[in-house]
Amino acid sequence: MTDIRTVQTVSPEAITADWLIAPGGSLDDGEELATAFRIALLTDRLALADDVIPDGGADRRGWWADYEAERLWNGWPIGSRLWLLAREKITAETVGRAETYCREALAPFVERRIVSRVDVALERLGLSMIGGTVTAYRGPARAVDLRFESLWSEIAR
Repeated sequence: MTDIRTVQTVSPEAITADWLIAPGGSLDDGEELATAFRIALLTDRLALADDVIPDGGADRRGWWADYEAERLWNGWPIGSRLWLLAREKITAETVGRAETYCREALAPFVERRIVSRVDVALERLGLSMIGGTVTAYRGPARAVDLRFESLWSEIAR
């Protein structure tokens, strides 16, 4: 399966993700698994009915195509519930919830045997940032190793 490579850029003004252009001018389709993981972690998954919405509203976000995704196209819900932490203070509990949400978003990759295992290790980095690593394995070898130093900045935007 080919997927367009998505790269993240962090600047003082904004955090953006865009498609990467290969040297020949075409869209780069390398690192499919890393791109899939970034989308799984950094897009908004539908909140559960009992989740507290950060702004107190009723918008549970999510993607419309997740509706019966497994039945209709053998898929799974895309994204993570990390966005629910947008107004939280960074405590040990918040870091724990962030790890839980990351594991939840990446679980389908293990369940569908796309990877054999995923390790998530997050930590508080100062007063306003959570960072860490996500490492996926295919058999005994590492398949992808992602570092998220600005994870909290992306959640709290």
